[in-house]
Amino acid sequence: MAVKKKRAPVTAIVSIASLIALWWLGSLLAGPDSLPPPARVVGIIMDEAVNGDLFFHTGVTLWRVVASFTISMIAGITIGFLMGGFRKINEIFDPWLLFFLNLPALVIIILAYIWMGLTEIAAITAVAINKIPNVVVTIREGARTMDRGLQQMASVFHFGWWKKLRHVIVPELAPYIAAATRSGVALIWKIVLVVELLGRSNGVGFQLHLHFQLFDIASIMAWGLTFIIIMQIVELTLIQPFETWVNRWRK
Repeated sequence: MAVKKKRAPVTAIVSIASLIALWWLGSLLAGPDSLPPPARVVGIIMDEAVNGDLFFHTGVTLWRVVASFTISMIAGITIGFLMGGFRKINEIFDPWLLFFLNLPALVIIILAYIWMGLTEIAAITAVAINKIPNVVVTIREGARTMDRGLQQMASVFHFGWWKKLRHVIVPELAPYIAAATRSGVALIWKIVLVVELLGRSNGVGFQLHLHFQLFDIASIMAWGLTFIIIMQIVELTLIQPFETWVNRWRK
């Protein structure tokens, strides 16, 4: 029996083409000064790539995204597992979690810069603190739904700490880690841009701030579009394959 080919790529191409067509039509209606056409924005991207600024500033921003993402995932997974697995720890720290979940990101960023100065450590710390509570919530729910029977079986067969972590805990938490990863990447890069806009002298956020002062809409759209494309590449090449690998047992 022949297997039909997936048409998802074709659908995606048509969808993107439709979006570009709407953008072009909107530019005609609103005027190129209010909404620059796609060709003009792409031209700016090419110019920035030729002079090297595109690669430098996007590279700096990506470094901040990776650093803050790594810190927030390690801390969030650890805290979430402890809160989900131990009732007393959850009772003690649940008010803390609610506090940080409702603390505005902008407040955290401003305080980090005031307390630690306009430094790289302050920027990455501010982003990580903003993301950690969201990771904790996701992982805590995963820890609560873990099969206690599997953990008891691991104890009966005298699994060591590392073996139990690798073969029991991590596989059960993997779908929740994947969910936290997806939401984490989507949230962190947006916060990184705000951090750069407020207190860094490089990065995509800094470029957005610079062109905002010049009322250069085309350049603002160019830098924004550039980073959206980069994050879409990350989504397609890293996040989606990771989710597929994590959920392979469901097939």
